[in-house]
Amino acid sequence: METNVFEKATIQVKGMSCNHCVSAIEGSVGKLNGVQSVEVDLEKGMVVVSFEKNSISLDSIKDEIEEQGYDVL
Repeated sequence: METNVFEKATIQVKGMSCNHCVSAIEGSVGKLNGVQSVEVDLEKGMVVVSFEKNSISLDSIKDEIEEQGYDVL
């Protein structure tokens, strides 16, 4: 039986400035299949995401952030 392997990644994101940005990223990334949790730190310009690496790739998560209009560094 395959076990779920969760990975935690910190992504540098440019362009986040307010609580709407936090809601947009947490909402869209949080809905992705395989994402366990999303935390946005506005001050540091970081998104910390915990995800099941067998279900979704880090690149897919970064693509979703970019689709919301932010720049992934």
